Amino acid sequence: MVRDLAYFISGDRGPGPGVLVLHSFWGLTPSVKSLCDDLADHAYTVLAPDINFGELPASEQEALDHLGKADPNRLASLVLSSAKLLHEKSTEGPIGIVGFGMGGSLALWASVRLAKLVSAAVSFYGSQQIDFAGSQAAYLIHLAEDDDYVSDDEAAFMEATMRLEDLDVDVIRHPGTRHGFAEPDGDTFDPDLFDTAWAGTLAFLEKRL
Repeated sequence: MVRDLAYFISGDRGPGPGVLVLHSFWGLTPSVKSLCDDLADHAYTVLAPDINFGELPASEQEALDHLGKADPNRLASLVLSSAKLLHEKSTEGPIGIVGFGMGGSLALWASVRLAKLVSAAVSFYGSQQIDFAGSQAAYLIHLAEDDDYVSDDEAAFMEATMRLEDLDVDVIRHPGTRHGFAEPDGDTFDPDLFDTAWAGTLAFLEKRL
């Protein structure tokens, strides 16, 4: 079966501000495409590259195994090239990035690597232990209360590193949630809390883009 290499959609009124969507280890699933459609309905031009390179894991363990075998250089190259392509296809001005899990981590990383290109980054339970010096983005970080993949120390260190650079950072830890609460593809999905977090994400993007 041939998988989509990416999902691209623009609003009915033509090109709008660009939003790069980076999925989690579940892959480029129909639920990811649905989020892209919703962003397009809000007048954004959206690109979601398949950073799983065609894999749609059937279980969390399979997803983790696939992620463990991923080539980080290949991942990085795909994210950077996708961001640049989206910038060409959207309206003038910087783009935003929205990522989930591993996609959230890559979104944070790309916001620094492409500082002149990215003005807004949203991470759902992704983390980075990098130097954020040079970033020009505003950040919205959605964290789960109970997360086996992002420790409290990691999250605190990341936020402190961002604030050392005087970046605009809003960190929200959603009570009663677990890692994956924003994704219907896993068994920790919380639709009500996701709706709240997604509404906040749309408001953040509208303000920053």
